[in-house]
Amino acid sequence: MISVGVVLSGCFKLDDNLYNAEKIDGYQLDDFDGEQDFVLDDSYDVPSHLINIFSLNSQMASESTPTTIYAVYIGDVNRIKTDTVIMYCHGNKSHMDFYWQRAKLLANVREKNNYGVLMIDYRGFGMSEGKSSEEGMYTDVNTGLNWLYQNELTNDRLIMYGFSLGTAPACELAANTRNMVPSKLILEAPFASAEVVVQDASVLAMPASFVTSLQIDNAEEIKKINQPFLWIHGTTDKKNSFNTHGQVVYDNYKGSYKESIIVQGAGHSDVQVIYGFQKYCKDVDSFIKK
Repeated sequence: MISVGVVLSGCFKLDDNLYNAEKIDGYQLDDFDGEQDFVLDDSYDVPSHLINIFSLNSQMASESTPTTIYAVYIGDVNRIKTDTVIMYCHGNKSHMDFYWQRAKLLANVREKNNYGVLMIDYRGFGMSEGKSSEEGMYTDVNTGLNWLYQNELTNDRLIMYGFSLGTAPACELAANTRNMVPSKLILEAPFASAEVVVQDASVLAMPASFVTSLQIDNAEEIKKINQPFLWIHGTTDKKNSFNTHGQVVYDNYKGSYKESIIVQGAGHSDVQVIYGFQKYCKDVDSFIKK
């Protein structure tokens, strides 16, 4: 929790503390032995020939040259044109190794190695070059979507999944048409807006502009989305409050269909553990098949 005194002092800038990126020289994936939210057993392993690590050129409108970002695709690249693919937008911590177990779990929803999963490291994270920013994050995720488009994925087989910070690009790109428009949207532990983050932290109704230049507003973007929407949240989330963040986003959605997975007693990062991996996979798959 950000203290009131720190916020009022003007010394704290949310922008500087939002991206907890870590630079690395290479990805370890299953061999990663650093901090992780959970580690799956061997039944969720992905064969090496279905793990593809590669780089992409991501260029914001304000950039004169592209920025190199890194991605991992779980699945057979040659089958993207016929597979259902989940674009997984990770949170604000470390790099893709930290989120590898989550991506693997999604690849094994319904049955082993069933769905394709694309995950990228936003600029500044992992091996991705550049400096982290809101515009950069949206551009980087869209670059990943363009790669799927170039590999002949169609909109009806694209699922957008955002976790925590990743709910911002997932919402933004689902709400505002680009080359690809997802058929369904899944948000896990979403935050409502930068404004609510500041107010929750300071316990004061101060303008978010006092401590951040971020324009992220999932609570407003969700109003533009008509695709089926699944909200996943733990009731004791101390980072993105269930009531002031997730519930607001869910209530603001007025599209074609919505459902929720509310996990009693779960915090920000242990929803899958508390809920159970098999039940999580079953319910996510049920939503995707609707």
